[in-house]
Amino acid sequence: MDPSSPTPSQISAFRESGFVRIPGLLAIDEVEVYAEAVERAVANRTRHDLRRFDQKTPYEQSLQQCLNLWEDEPSVRPLSFHPRIGQSAAALLGCEAVRIWHDQSLYKEAGGRATSPHQDQPYWSIAEPLTITAWIPFQDVRQKNGALAFLPGSHNSGLREFANIFSGEGLDLEAFPETRQGVFEKVESQRGDVVFHHGLTIHRAYPNETEVSRRAHTVIYFADGCTRTAFKHPSVERPGIAVGSKIASDLTPIAWPRPAGDLPEPPDRPEPPIPGWPGWTGRKPRRTAP
Repeated sequence: MDPSSPTPSQISAFRESGFVRIPGLLAIDEVEVYAEAVERAVANRTRHDLRRFDQKTPYEQSLQQCLNLWEDEPSVRPLSFHPRIGQSAAALLGCEAVRIWHDQSLYKEAGGRATSPHQDQPYWSIAEPLTITAWIPFQDVRQKNGALAFLPGSHNSGLREFANIFSGEGLDLEAFPETRQGVFEKVESQRGDVVFHHGLTIHRAYPNETEVSRRAHTVIYFADGCTRTAFKHPSVERPGIAVGSKIASDLTPIAWPRPAGDLPEPPDRPEPPIPGWPGWTGRKPRRTAP
């Protein structure tokens, strides 16, 4: 891939629409290696979950989510801190450096529900609208197996609304004049592509009507210098970032630029474990006598 990626036209498309697909940003042989690494990490993180699919919550039936895999799976680290992806994220945002907020696997299992419409940034403790997600598919993704769809220009609408997709409900598009007349644009992709979207772009995903999990890895970046809001999130609670302070710690290290081959060391695991994060087994920690 041309190291100058993204192109001026891709940058323009992102800033106008709030999303862009960059074809072939990763080589196919890279994708195969990273897919195996993420698969191992997900298997390890979910090994204690013995529930059937129909026993899971509506949200879990739409997404199998494992956060900050870079912390406990060294072979995932080169993907989450991939220089081409990080450089592209910075260029699209128009900033000199980006930090990682967190990475996560987002698998939509066979028969998985649709992902409800939402914006991402209201779930994060980041004040400035300088956030971006890189969505990295590990197989070709079409509507039938859970492609993404975006509401063009919604990142510039002024809307910043929390949607409780964890209960199976999404953003009420009829409740806001900014979204009432909007038409979602489907984005299908293939291995090697990376789909970027702004943290305030309204998006959703189709259900997975196939018998194979739709596997994707995502990395959330934010411009270096962004500050913390009062919203509680492990990415700022764990390192003790104060409200109003710049978000910078070993949990949110610089993702780009970094010297070639330089990968950050992971921080200490959270104690007690946090659901979905490193060290979580799905079991409540035992209480010890005082």
